[in-house]
Amino acid sequence: MSLNIDMEIKNDVLCLRLSGELDHHTAEELRMKAAETIERHQIRHIVLNLEQLSFMDSSGLGVILGRYKQIKQVHGEMVVCAISPAIQRLFDMSGMFKIIGMEPSEEFALQRLGVA
Repeated sequence: MSLNIDMEIKNDVLCLRLSGELDHHTAEELRMKAAETIERHQIRHIVLNLEQLSFMDSSGLGVILGRYKQIKQVHGEMVVCAISPAIQRLFDMSGMFKIIGMEPSEEFALQRLGVA
């Protein structure tokens, strides 16, 4: 299975909606598209909607951590939302939730960032 990347910009927030599998085969495509969009549109925050993501490995965590570092440089915030139990366990084990916030839905994530 492949990865589908849906991007929407709301003010200075990039909404990234991922579906499919985020692994070593698809991580580079996400890294390139997200990094370019963040720079071109002067993105300050990221909402990462993982509702339709069926699988993620350490390559996916690496890409997410890289985008987190990219927006931290402009004092932004990353919020993950609509995460499945399996992917949430991966985030918990990796310690990602120590630096990245989590909300139950995209709507709540946007409210948290002041865009709703």
